[in-house]
Amino acid sequence: MANDSTGEPREPPSIECLAPTASSLPLNLPYEVRIGLRYTRAGRRARRRNAFISFISAVSMAGIALGVAALIVVLSVMNGFVKEVRERMLAAVSHIEISSYSGHFVDAQTIMAQAKRNPEVVAAAPFVNAQGMFAQGDVVRGALVRGVDPALEPAVSDIARRISGGDIASLADGQFNVILGIELARALRVTVGDKVTLISPQGNVTPAGVVPRLRQFTVSGTFSSGHYEFDSTLAMIHLGDAQRLYRVAGPSGVRLRLKDAERAPQVAGEIASSLDAGVLVRDWSRQNPTYFAAVRAEKRMMFIILTLIVAVAAFNLVSTLVMTVTEKQADIAILRTLGASPRSVMTVFMVQGALIGVFGTVIGAGGGLLLANNLDVIVPAIERLLNVQFLPREVYFISSLPSDPRASDIVPITVISLVLSLVATVYPSWRASRTRPAEALRYD
Repeated sequence: MANDSTGEPREPPSIECLAPTASSLPLNLPYEVRIGLRYTRAGRRARRRNAFISFISAVSMAGIALGVAALIVVLSVMNGFVKEVRERMLAAVSHIEISSYSGHFVDAQTIMAQAKRNPEVVAAAPFVNAQGMFAQGDVVRGALVRGVDPALEPAVSDIARRISGGDIASLADGQFNVILGIELARALRVTVGDKVTLISPQGNVTPAGVVPRLRQFTVSGTFSSGHYEFDSTLAMIHLGDAQRLYRVAGPSGVRLRLKDAERAPQVAGEIASSLDAGVLVRDWSRQNPTYFAAVRAEKRMMFIILTLIVAVAAFNLVSTLVMTVTEKQADIAILRTLGASPRSVMTVFMVQGALIGVFGTVIGAGGGLLLANNLDVIVPAIERLLNVQFLPREVYFISSLPSDPRASDIVPITVISLVLSLVATVYPSWRASRTRPAEALRYD
């Protein structure tokens, strides 16, 4: 035991003397945590002495924050695009479609009544689907002709609210009116009130041979769903006119609207099991499987790529902690001399690295959510500042950047960031715990 200047025996310093004594830190914390906090929030003199290490720590924290924020913003924008496309698609496509393998239902009312027994179904309407060609002068365009009941169709489709120049009630039985998609009307060069000829692929057998079945229709309106595929190919006529023109005994099927479109696959399975055989039940996701599969694959790849950015930033902690361990060799030796175990030394540096990861993740998550929820304000401001337009309406059919942040994306992002940060601290902390006090103090 060493003597002080008066010759009295002097007690060796305790481990607690290396921990901060500021009242801002609770005294009941383990000394490993307190020392780790002290290294993280170094004082003014320590910052002057270790300016480069502090700079690397700040860069690591900023890198984690930027990576997390970028992940949240990008995935939110992708969710927004999917949501926007889905809403526009569901303006023309029903949530669930029930059709018959025979081509038509003799008693569609029974099918509608059975489907409505499911508590998720809020509306049902019959329809006739057929192919045809519209001719106006020398212009001919193929189209999907849909016969609808104007009284029931607004309950299962949003197209009725997107009709211009007229309304769906103009589709009166026997008047042979038609409502065209806006792009189809432009291709035919017709407006409301013009006449178009609908040519059915089924023909009439006459002594002169098979003659195509023709019928002149009056354009009573146009609609814009925002989805080019439907706006350029879809035409709606009255259900009775469609049955007479195509000579079918009943509707081709029944369209259903649900309380929640996301539950369409589960509800479709329930309805299919409750109906007789010979009935095909399809939900909206099965009608466009390629598009949604491509979006899911793209989102998965973007998640992986941007997670690598977070990983690079997280593993910058390795260099930060390695330099900290090198600089703190004397402190480590004193801790070991005073009785600290290698596990305790390892915990000290893991606390320091984990705090950097936690702060970076929290800052990134907060900033990412702030950006994702205010893109409708931020993007127009940048466009005005730079005098550019990122999303021309004539190309993308939307003028603003959609965003839909979801907890199902944000929670995995934050967890992965925290795990990567913790993993990055393991090796430097382990090296610190392997420090030999005699060798560390030899040149100090």
